[in-house]
Amino acid sequence: MFQDMAQMQSPVITAEREIIGGKIGFLLAQVARAATRRYVTALAPAGINPRQTAVLFELRRDGATSQQALSEILDVDPTILVGLLNFLGDEGLAVRRRDPTDRRRHVVEITKRGMKRLSVVEHAARQTEDEFFAPLSLEEREQLTGLLMRLAETTETEPTSDLMNVHGD
Repeated sequence: MFQDMAQMQSPVITAEREIIGGKIGFLLAQVARAATRRYVTALAPAGINPRQTAVLFELRRDGATSQQALSEILDVDPTILVGLLNFLGDEGLAVRRRDPTDRRRHVVEITKRGMKRLSVVEHAARQTEDEFFAPLSLEEREQLTGLLMRLAETTETEPTSDLMNVHGD
C-alpha cells in the first residue's frame, strides 16, 4: 500500500520539479543552494562559513576597507556584516579599527591568521568546486563562469538581511 502511494505521488513531485526547475531563475537558485550546502560542509573543518570567507577574500583583495564600503561591495546588510566581523574579530582573522582620518568610520583589515585560514579555505573550495562541477567539461565551466560574470556585472541588487543568511551567520 505504501509503495502504491509513493508511486502515485512521484509523478506529481517530478512534474512540479520540472516546472520549477525549468525556469532559469529557479534553476539557478536551486543550483546555488546545492553549491552553498557543499561549501558549508567543506569549510566546516576550517571553522568558517561561505559568508565569512567572502569577507576575508574581499579584505585580502582590497586591503584595509571601510566597514560601509565592505557592506556595499559584498551586498550585505550592515547589521549582518557587523555579526560577520564580530566573528572574524573574535577568531583573530580580521581587525576593525577607527579610521584615523574620520573617527566615525571603522576600517577592517585581514590579519596574518586570516590569510593562513584563507589558504586552507582555498584548498577546500577548489576540491568542492572540482567535485560539484565534474559533470561539466573545462570549456563548459569557462563558459558558465563567463555567463555568470556577465550577469553579475549587470545585476543591481539591494543588500539583504535574510535572503543570504545561510546557517545563522
